[in-house]
Amino acid sequence: MKIKRIFKVLAMAGVLAVPTTSCSDWLDVKMSDKIMENTLFSTNNGFMTALNGVYMGMVDVYGDDLSVGMIDVMAQYYDMVNGNHNYKVFANYLYGDDAFKTKSNTIWTKMYALLANVNNLIEHCDEEGSALRPEYYPVVKGEALALRAMMHFDLLRLYGPSYNENTKSEISIPYQEDAKRDISPLRSAEYIVDRVIEDLKAASELLKDNDPIFTTGVGNAVVSDDGLERADFTYRQLRLNYFAVQTLMARAYLWKGDKSTAYRIVMEEVIKRNQVDEEKMIFPWATEAQVLAEEKHDLLFSSEVFFAIYHSKRTQLDSRYFTGALPKTSRLAFVGTNVSNSQLSVIFDDPNNDWRSTLMWAEQTTSGESSGGDDDDDDDDEGKGDTGSSLYLLKYGDAGREAELDGTETYLYMIPLIRLSEAYLIAAECAATPEEALEYLTVIREHRNCHIALTATSMDEVKELVTKEFVREVLGEGQLFFYYKRQNLEVFLDGSVIGGKYEMQTDNYKWPLPDVEINKRGSTNN
Repeated sequence: MKIKRIFKVLAMAGVLAVPTTSCSDWLDVKMSDKIMENTLFSTNNGFMTALNGVYMGMVDVYGDDLSVGMIDVMAQYYDMVNGNHNYKVFANYLYGDDAFKTKSNTIWTKMYALLANVNNLIEHCDEEGSALRPEYYPVVKGEALALRAMMHFDLLRLYGPSYNENTKSEISIPYQEDAKRDISPLRSAEYIVDRVIEDLKAASELLKDNDPIFTTGVGNAVVSDDGLERADFTYRQLRLNYFAVQTLMARAYLWKGDKSTAYRIVMEEVIKRNQVDEEKMIFPWATEAQVLAEEKHDLLFSSEVFFAIYHSKRTQLDSRYFTGALPKTSRLAFVGTNVSNSQLSVIFDDPNNDWRSTLMWAEQTTSGESSGGDDDDDDDDEGKGDTGSSLYLLKYGDAGREAELDGTETYLYMIPLIRLSEAYLIAAECAATPEEALEYLTVIREHRNCHIALTATSMDEVKELVTKEFVREVLGEGQLFFYYKRQNLEVFLDGSVIGGKYEMQTDNYKWPLPDVEINKRGSTNN
């Protein structure tokens, strides 16, 4: 069975979903929309259509800006060509620039539109006489609650402060918990993170005994052609399953500084429950055979991914950001010319063995000829006439599309957002001793083909090791900026200087409220 045939099932459900409109459009709902809404939720399949529609709508935000693109630029991964790069607005945190304001308005509007649809779904789940079948209820409502928590948490991580005792009372964002067309008040960072945790706890209670992940696994292949219903509980990696929810909850507790609870969650509810027995894991570590499979390298280590969005046009990201054919001023590339003379030699302590180094990068050599064939003084400014070599990322490339597929190659369309290694990184950060922390880091490294042993004699040294491993693990997945923000780091790796240090103005971690929200609220701004 071909993978495109399988994913067509999920895509069909998505395109039928409640449309994602702007917040103002949502507030101005018409009676005809209400009739369509009642029709949608009149059948069990309608509930699944609405839920799938939210997942499919997430690609508009998480399929680029909050994974591969802007947010990773803001983490200073890439060489910004001495300030001449097309994405310098984001690299330099120019929040007053029109380009940033446009991005911010779009992210805010789309996220709250999705949240409006999620809340509508949640309310219909509990209506008297609901068409949602009993066996569907805990999974559908559990995932919907988790989606509401995740999107609010990411909005907080963008627009809220770096969380601590002095900043937790700062006003940040609204927490939209119903489908009413009212404007919700802005809430404190503490209020938001507590509501996130509350929703995740409710989601966990619903999923813990009902998530198909525990009985049928991730379910990456549809076993029959019976239609949408048979696919409702498959592809659990593309849904907020129990393990994704628990890891999200650990993230939230860590955000508010509760390391002991975060540690307990990842140890008891993630790492322990993932290990079914000595031989079997629900989300197994990637194997050498999987990673090195001929003509279809799995550079996402996809078997370890707890949650990813499905991006049917993911290869466009490669051509937009990474391909060597792009000029330097628009390509997201590591500073340097080859593995030994680049940022890779700084990030990776075992660059000649670590799969994240040896497999995920390609060297592009340019001839120095301008693409237009004209000799002029503007070549370098336009990114033309670049001479020499540079490195670009292969993680989201086209590998595997010409290979013979069996329908389980989910990684071809995945943008990972939560993965197994994060649970081990949280365990290491929250461990009681350096010795214990090193055990969790070593597990990750052994499954990345790293042969260099780590040492640490203090938790400060552990923190440095965790940071380095985090940088290696989440490249292209949009999590590093948030990690730096949680730590409120003032100095971290500078993507434009080999081995250089970027001095962060910590005020830049907090995005200003977007104009679209300020204008909606008027002069009161509450």
